[in-house]
Amino acid sequence: QVQLVESGGGLVQAGGSLRLSCAASFRGINTMGWYRQAPGKQRDLVAAFITINGDTVYADSVKGRFTISRDNAKNTVYLQMNSLKPEDTAVYYCYADNSFSRYWGQGTQVTVSS
Repeated sequence: QVQLVESGGGLVQAGGSLRLSCAASFRGINTMGWYRQAPGKQRDLVAAFITINGDTVYADSVKGRFTISRDNAKNTVYLQMNSLKPEDTAVYYCYADNSFSRYWGQGTQVTVSS
């Protein structure tokens, strides 16, 4: 069964940190990462990890504050979020691409209070 299980969201004050985790139940993943969606806005890419070469991609708004990493043995991707801002408040969705499709996690809420 194809599954992405997310954890690590929550409520934090501005300037604080959170770490999101996303564990995949399947192999053959080409790219794995995170999108986020704030109320009334579109879903935007936050960060991605390209498994074939280890390259990473970040949205300009999170560069220098967020770090994406992957544990191949655990088939898990992490998003370390530091210096959080109220504008980072959103539902964060993990995704994974293989050669056939894109899969999504259920989403985890991140709320940053000012």
